[in-house]
Amino acid sequence: MGGGVAVFPADTVYGLCCDPDSESAVRRLYELKGYPHADPPVRPAAVMFFELQSVLDTFAEFASEERRALEALLPGAVTLLLPNRASRYPLACGPDPATLGLRVPHLSGALEPLGSMRLPVMQSSANLSGQPDARRMSDVPAELLKGVDLALDGGELPGTSSTVIDLRRYAECSEWSVVREGALPRAEVEPLLRSALA
Repeated sequence: MGGGVAVFPADTVYGLCCDPDSESAVRRLYELKGYPHADPPVRPAAVMFFELQSVLDTFAEFASEERRALEALLPGAVTLLLPNRASRYPLACGPDPATLGLRVPHLSGALEPLGSMRLPVMQSSANLSGQPDARRMSDVPAELLKGVDLALDGGELPGTSSTVIDLRRYAECSEWSVVREGALPRAEVEPLLRSALA
């Protein structure tokens, strides 16, 4: 992907993505969204993998409790906040290098071909700062579409952003919290995590 930025469909809303290790690409992505330039970036973004096994293979440092939680929740419409013990993907972490946000979308139907992606991307919603999420390609602001190198149209998406779940103290004391309720209701998160501890 190099320094490119793309618009793509996920299992929730349309997103912007780029190489999480490319400073120039990350800078472009934030500039497109209208975020002020800062080093490190003032806002974190999630790193998205397209299959769960790639996450488990990459993050050998995850505790067994965390791995079971990932297996219970992913793939799915959630963003998981986890301890970044190996200081991975610093460009995606914003001002908090100790925390990493991870996504593995549930890819079905028209989105299934994205599952062939073997490299992770840094992703953010395909909107301008503070504006509504894009459910259709036509909802993506024209200035974003003009500024990207590739735009993949996946048709109409569910339109609700991912649920953000904080698992940073999960391995230590089974503590978790919903930071932002989105596509996966909190009431469905609890039994999934309870099953991970069983």
